[in-house]
Amino acid sequence: MTSHVQICGVCGGTIPPHMEAFCNNCARPYHLNQRVDMPGEDCGQVWINEEHLALEFACNECLNPQPPAANLDDILDMAEAAAFVRMSEEAIAAAAEGGMIRHRRTSSGVYLFQRGDLVGYLEGRR
Repeated sequence: MTSHVQICGVCGGTIPPHMEAFCNNCARPYHLNQRVDMPGEDCGQVWINEEHLALEFACNECLNPQPPAANLDDILDMAEAAAFVRMSEEAIAAAAEGGMIRHRRTSSGVYLFQRGDLVGYLEGRR
């Protein structure tokens, strides 16, 4: 019989048997100290759901979700944006200044766009 080692879905550390819990949201294992006589850090929580009268388990990542990091491949400058939407740079600039495309403009005057905003603009033109 082999013992199965669980890896915490939050911190990546190994989970001792007395600290193993599974998140009801993402189903990943996480550290949850279930014994008061043994030390340990918690990577989640457990509580009683008063409506269902059952224990609910949740890891810290599901309890406190972080916004996704920006993917730099999704940030386009004027030339890339114009090529993406198949329009001239002047037409993209006019649409941005007219409030039809969400954008940012740097202090040096460079326009920056997110790919998703350009897709939304294209869909709105159809």
